[in-house]
Amino acid sequence: MSLQDAPLAGVFPPGNEEGWRKIVDRALKGASFDRLISKTYDGVEISPLYPRATAPGPRALRAAAGRWSILARVDVSGPDAANALALGDLEGGADGLHIVFAGAQGAYGTGLADDGEEALAHVFDKIRFDYGIPALVEFSPAAPKAADALLRILDRAHIEPSITRLSFGLDPLGAKALHGFSPAPWGEESKSFAARAKSLASAGYRFGTVAADARVIHAAGGTEAQELGFALAAALAYLRALEAGGVALDEARALLAFRLAADADEFVTIAKFRALRRLFARVEEACGLAPAPIFVHAETAWRMMTRRDPWTNLLRATLASFGAAIGGADAVTVLPFTQALGAPDDFARRLARDTQLVLQDESHIYAVDDPASGSGGMEALTEALCERGWAEFQSLEAEGGLAAALEKGSFQGRVAEVAGKRAQNVARSRDKITGSNAFPDIGEAPVATLAPFDAALAEAPAPAGALKSPPLRPRRLAEPFETLRERSDAAAAKGARPRIFLANLGAVAVFTARANFAKNFFEAGGIEALFGDEGADVAAGFRASGAKLACICSSDAIYAEKAEQAARDLAAAGARVYLAGRPGELEAALRAAGVAEFIYAGGDMFDTLQRACEEAG
Repeated sequence: MSLQDAPLAGVFPPGNEEGWRKIVDRALKGASFDRLISKTYDGVEISPLYPRATAPGPRALRAAAGRWSILARVDVSGPDAANALALGDLEGGADGLHIVFAGAQGAYGTGLADDGEEALAHVFDKIRFDYGIPALVEFSPAAPKAADALLRILDRAHIEPSITRLSFGLDPLGAKALHGFSPAPWGEESKSFAARAKSLASAGYRFGTVAADARVIHAAGGTEAQELGFALAAALAYLRALEAGGVALDEARALLAFRLAADADEFVTIAKFRALRRLFARVEEACGLAPAPIFVHAETAWRMMTRRDPWTNLLRATLASFGAAIGGADAVTVLPFTQALGAPDDFARRLARDTQLVLQDESHIYAVDDPASGSGGMEALTEALCERGWAEFQSLEAEGGLAAALEKGSFQGRVAEVAGKRAQNVARSRDKITGSNAFPDIGEAPVATLAPFDAALAEAPAPAGALKSPPLRPRRLAEPFETLRERSDAAAAKGARPRIFLANLGAVAVFTARANFAKNFFEAGGIEALFGDEGADVAAGFRASGAKLACICSSDAIYAEKAEQAARDLAAAGARVYLAGRPGELEAALRAAGVAEFIYAGGDMFDTLQRACEEAG
């Protein structure tokens, strides 16, 4: 029986865009349809409806069909603790390890701090690299002895390199972008890089010997196109260096792996990972190579992590890992939800593993090669990112390649420009971060970690004579609001948080919406909101609250009747007075009555909160 033969087939008329637009126009009530179209920071328009895609059908994404590899981070500074946690992760369901040294791109306040052979022997004790588990290593200038120490450990254990899946991930340009220095000009450094990669490959370490890692672009606030352009430019620079060092181009390509950040915007994440494969296939063709599957490692994004209400990181990580998996990542690392607070404990690491295990074993999202294929929206977004990512890649090539662009600082300037716009939108709560600038929990309980966050573990000292360039500094979007919250916590530890009295006018049903808005607004800055009672004397309520600030909350109709007098009473009682909502024609009169500031959606929330914190003492 076909769908059209089914009894219900004739009950609902077939839909079409014209009919849909009529319904939408009624819902918009005269507003422009453009308000339903959003834009990414690359300027890609995302429409609410797309026709069915006419692009080719599904494409195999992963080199090996089926499950992606679930990786657990090895990043605790103590060797014995790192070993115990790594073994626990493998026993608990992780397929492999993501080994992070201090000073690496992924050293987010944690990292293996000792690169000596004895310490690393403890870290890797009883870990069976000869079983072929994927083990992706992030070395760094801060751990110069680590690679050779690891090689000696494996040699002493008589492990045949060719049966391992140990990725050394050599990435000098990524380190240069992160730390802002390189030991020598790229013309010289590329030769030592190629010699090192060639030596590892000759010894049998051919899995991910070289990594084009673009996470630093994402962490520094860049766009998806900038991340893609950086990854392509780094990959091409490494291919050129390897070929100049005597490695055949086809063999050099086989040594290469990629690493991208996966964000909570799952649609953009899916499109970005799909776009990377298409774009690099274009590079391969330009090099005279037949495109072959590439290995892509995803890590959930650092910039979206929060210290405040860290449980919300679980939601963001789930969306990000879902997007990476649907987009075809071969391996995924989920940052534990307490990563921004310090070294995650066993519980946080278990949740990071289980996030992926549930997606694999219960949702079975690995069962389809390219689930986004055929979706008009996903295909359009993928193609748009391909176009913009390629344009960024061409810009880098036109500047003489990635190394030259980094030395000039031009690429970092473009990333910084976008990061500034992103920060402004976070400050105005246009880009919402649950738990930080939206729906804060001012009374949240502390969450345990093994060790506090250590910013020094992300640093790497520049050697004498190094060539300096502007660094790309990873930064979490929530940091400005967290600074205000930390100030509030310090005040609470000494006695009481800063407070604001919500002067609610009228009935509960009238003032509740704006009172809740004001509560969320001020508590995002650590200012505790105290609700005034319905119908109570606002000046008396303010005096009893012990607050220095007051915010009038009600409807526009009530404001027209009562807000001026309430503002006068509160100002006379010594309050710095705010009002929730746009004042419109009442602004002049309200300011004259004593209202100092107005809070509303789209205003500069962070700037207002900074001043309010100072006024609240």
